[in-house]
Amino acid sequence: MMYLYDDYIFHYITESGICYLCMSDDKKKHRLPYAFLQELKQTFLGQYPLTDIQRAIAFCYNEEFSSTICTLMDKYNHPHIMIDTIDVLKGQIQDVQQDMIQNIENLLERGEKIELLVDKTERLNQQAFKFESSGRTLRRQMYWRSVRRKVIGSTIGIVIGLWFLSSLCGGFDFHHCRL
Repeated sequence: MMYLYDDYIFHYITESGICYLCMSDDKKKHRLPYAFLQELKQTFLGQYPLTDIQRAIAFCYNEEFSSTICTLMDKYNHPHIMIDTIDVLKGQIQDVQQDMIQNIENLLERGEKIELLVDKTERLNQQAFKFESSGRTLRRQMYWRSVRRKVIGSTIGIVIGLWFLSSLCGGFDFHHCRL
């Protein structure tokens, strides 16, 4: 059970006529105070027989049991000691969740990088195809330019040769030309 008073919550367990009580100021956590009370109850019942407890005078165990209570309070009040297993599990789940989110972000980032690489590869492939076709066109142009040069050179050579022959023979009359 619990009782709310101002900003404090009183948690208590009543069993066999004995009331175990603790006070907490954290309204969100209920498992930790009850875990403390359960361990307090088990320790108290383990140290003193139930029959002696029921016949005892009020507060007669205060002096003997106060050091045990202080030890348990220290144990449950230190934040670095996690006694509440559900909180531990929640923390682990949050850690795993953060890791999964980070992994998904990394995968998405890698996916984007892969998409960029695929796009760049496609563009490079298109450019390679254009380069190959323009190279073929250039090769043809160079071939025909070379053929034209040869034809023009040959034609000029023939014309010069004929001109030279005609000047030797005195005209362009090939019938009378003797070499």
